[in-house]
Amino acid sequence: MITHIESSLREAQVALDNFLQNKGAIQNVAKAAELMIQAFENKSRVFACGNGGSMCDAMHFAEELTGRYRLDRPALPALAISDASHMSCVGNDLGYEQVFSRYLEAHGRPGDCLLAITTSGTSKNVIRAVHAAKALNMKVIALTGERNPELEALSDVYVCIPGGNFADRVQELHIKVLHILIELIERHFFPENYAST
Repeated sequence: MITHIESSLREAQVALDNFLQNKGAIQNVAKAAELMIQAFENKSRVFACGNGGSMCDAMHFAEELTGRYRLDRPALPALAISDASHMSCVGNDLGYEQVFSRYLEAHGRPGDCLLAITTSGTSKNVIRAVHAAKALNMKVIALTGERNPELEALSDVYVCIPGGNFADRVQELHIKVLHILIELIERHFFPENYAST
C-alpha cells in the first residue's frame, strides 16, 4: 500500500513537472486570466461548465469567486451551469447534449466569458456550449487534457494539459489551473490582499 501511495504521488509530480515545462500552456493560463479580468472589468460574467468531476471543478471555481478564496473581498459574478432542475428538464426534454448550451442561450450575453472544462476534450455538451457561446459573442476558454482541433479552433484561449493515462491526473492539474486563475483575478482587482506576498 505504501509503495502504491508513493508511486501515485510520483506520477502526479511527473504530470506537474511536465506542465511546468509546457511554456505554451502556461502562457495560455495567463491569457485566460486576462480574458476573465476583462469580462469582470466590463461588468460581464464568467460561466463555467463541465461533466462529472469537471462540473465539480466548475462549481468550485465559481463559488471561490462569488464567495471567498484566500482573503475577504467583494464578490465577483461567476456562475457554474449546474442547476439540477435545469439539467434534468433539458436533459429529459431536449437531450443531455443541450444542458449547457440551453442555459447560455437563456443567460449568456455578449462580453460574457465561458470556461469550458473537459478532460477528454470531446464532451459533446461542452462543445455545443462553446458553439452557443460563440453565437452570443462570448469569449471562450477551453480547459482540456486531450487536444481537440475542433474545440481549439472555437476557443479564444485553449489550455490543454495532458496529465497521463487517466482523467484523475488531468483533473488534479485542472484544479491547480483554476486556483491560479482565481488568484490572478484577485491580484488584479484586490492587490491590497496580496501586498505582503
